[in-house]
Amino acid sequence: MGELFRSEEMTLAQLFLQSEAAYCCVSELGELGMVQFRDLNPDVNVFQRKFVNEVRRCEEMDRKLMCLFCYWQATFEKLENELKEINTNQEALKKNFLELTELKHILRRTQQFFDEVMKTCHICPFMSFLNSCLFCLCRFVAGVISRERIPTFERMLWRVCRGNVFLRKAEIEDPLEDPTTGDQVHKSVFIIFFQGDQLKNRVKKICEGFRASLYPCPETPQERKEMLAGVNSRIDDLQMVLNQTEDHRQRVLQAASKTMRVWFIKVRKMKAIYHTLNLCNIDVTQKCLIAEVWCPVSDLDSIQFRSGSTVPSILNRMQTKQTPPTFNKTNKFTSGFQNIVDAYGIGNYREINPAPYTIITFPFLFAVMFGDMGHGLLMTCAALYLVIRESRLLAQKSDNEMFNMVFAGRYIVLLMGLFSIYTGIIYNDCFSKSLNMFGSGWSVRPMFGPKGANWSFETLEENGVLQLDPAVAGVFGGPYPLGIDPIWNLATNKLTFLNSFKMKMSVILGVIHMLFGVSLSLFNHLYFKKPLNIFLGFIPEIVFMSSLFGYLVLLVFYKWTAYDAYTSKEAPSLLIHFINMCLFNYNDPTNKPLYRGQVYVKAYYSVRFKTLQIIVVYRIMSKTQQSHLSKHYATVELLPLEEETSSRTRLCVLTTSTFHQFNFGDVAVNQAIHTIEYCLGCISNTASYLRLWALSLAHAQLSEVLWSMVMHLGLSSRSGGGFFGLSIIFSAFATLTVAILLVMEGLSAFLHALRLHWVEFQNKFYSGQGFKFVPFSFESILEGRFDE
Repeated sequence: MGELFRSEEMTLAQLFLQSEAAYCCVSELGELGMVQFRDLNPDVNVFQRKFVNEVRRCEEMDRKLMCLFCYWQATFEKLENELKEINTNQEALKKNFLELTELKHILRRTQQFFDEVMKTCHICPFMSFLNSCLFCLCRFVAGVISRERIPTFERMLWRVCRGNVFLRKAEIEDPLEDPTTGDQVHKSVFIIFFQGDQLKNRVKKICEGFRASLYPCPETPQERKEMLAGVNSRIDDLQMVLNQTEDHRQRVLQAASKTMRVWFIKVRKMKAIYHTLNLCNIDVTQKCLIAEVWCPVSDLDSIQFRSGSTVPSILNRMQTKQTPPTFNKTNKFTSGFQNIVDAYGIGNYREINPAPYTIITFPFLFAVMFGDMGHGLLMTCAALYLVIRESRLLAQKSDNEMFNMVFAGRYIVLLMGLFSIYTGIIYNDCFSKSLNMFGSGWSVRPMFGPKGANWSFETLEENGVLQLDPAVAGVFGGPYPLGIDPIWNLATNKLTFLNSFKMKMSVILGVIHMLFGVSLSLFNHLYFKKPLNIFLGFIPEIVFMSSLFGYLVLLVFYKWTAYDAYTSKEAPSLLIHFINMCLFNYNDPTNKPLYRGQVYVKAYYSVRFKTLQIIVVYRIMSKTQQSHLSKHYATVELLPLEEETSSRTRLCVLTTSTFHQFNFGDVAVNQAIHTIEYCLGCISNTASYLRLWALSLAHAQLSEVLWSMVMHLGLSSRSGGGFFGLSIIFSAFATLTVAILLVMEGLSAFLHALRLHWVEFQNKFYSGQGFKFVPFSFESILEGRFDE
């Protein structure tokens, strides 16, 4: 359990790999994913690494890999050629199918045109004579053209041929498929009558320019009928061949898809293994590869076991002064919260990890701003869906970046929803409405009844607002059992009451949160054995915070308990009292003292206490200077910068042959700056927690406005069609609730809770200047989390 609150203990190990087993060992370590290889050849070009040439001398490895590679290469080439041949044949078949289809429509439309002419001839003998002459003298061509080109095509024929051609056209009802692009194209059949070879050449050139397809069309009906029958037969045969070709193509692709992922994984793994082997050194005997890896101490036995093969490998721990990488073990539940912490900065090695505390504090502070039972329930249901179906959703591997981000934080959203339900119960707020679970604690006197009734019809008619007497004992005779009394939802001074309540609650939660963060810094100082930081850093900080803002929190609780309904009007203002305390004014006649002996409270002792550290540092450095230690650095770590920075101020004294003199003035000015910065930072950080109050009220007011302006319209309807109107209004209400109150307000509360943790909480004990442990892992490489 200790490693949950601190990063894992890491060690630098030297790994000796036999050349024959190096590939297998690195492959096993990649499957394990517990070691981070160091580059032992940083000055060598990638293309000049020794291992690139040396690995080819390993006969066994070369034989296996080359045989496997040749097999894959031959399989890929065979598959590629087969698919190319299939695609080429399919395209040719489709082109032939299109031509036959167009010819079929030409024959049908041409026959229909001549049939119409023959009907006209039977009606009028003179027209029959003219048509016979026309058919004897004229010639014609038939073809197919895109439908959208018909008007331009017709005008061009008329102008070029000077009106000496006769055009008949008809649309093809069903669209035809383009064999090249696969698009559906609408086309029309046309027949052009003309005389002479000169017009024939002009017509053909125009058809060619407009990309019209011309087809031979017999002149006699019998020939057209026979040709149409042959075309239909060929189309049927071609359709059957196309179907068989498509089925064969699908079978080939399905067979390839089953093994494609396996091939891809093997190629990526092989590439990653060779890249990792290039990070190693080769010993003088050219028989062993030497690698240096960072790994967790707790996993050394597992690494030693997995790194072995038929030729054993040697794993030795190394002593080093280099700072190890930071590694925090996570699971699917804690990984989201760890990512929130790491987004601020990777923690220093073995530094206190804020993630375990963030699991509770982050969703709770979010819920303080988002507190609503109804909205929290909707968020919980959405998160439960992602949690229950996480296996199926992971298998689908969606490419939607927004969905993947929400899915990765599904457990964060789940806890935020559950905490929002809890705070919604405390606020007694469900879609801006209160729930009367325990009745009201306020006693309302009867308007009619026995003696003592002081409300009448005249009282109700003459007064728009009536005030309840808080001194009258209610149902419970004390505080409400859980949350806020539902009668406040009907009060006109509801906002005033909630303002006071939520503002004080925000300050209390903020001070507790910051004091907890300062307290965690003590464990860092104890673990790293820095007693000076305890006396000169932690104690002044905790004293200052407790004596100033902790004192303010105690005053809030004292005022809640010291004054009741009878004496509440005489209670002094905490704000005026706190301002007077900071201005050393304890004789304000307008604000009575809260308690006896208030004048003797000196809340500013912590500021004076921090100035004592300058004298202590001076004495320590003076003793260090007198000891004449040589060839070492005497380092005293001073106070951390507490306001939005993670750098540390260090005073280093070089004790070599030329020993620098200690400058008391520089240290005094430096520490004075840090003291003022910390004091002002505490004030600004405390004020920053008032965002809990502001966003909570904003969320409640938005919810109330949405209810009164949308949902209230449907509920107030008394007409016969009110049900259908209510259905439409409820749909609009649900859409706006999800879009505004859940998505927009939820994102806003999330970002503000993130800022409170990064700036106000983590900077009290967390520097975030480390570097992350990035192990060599096939899982991470295949998921594309980082380049191999």
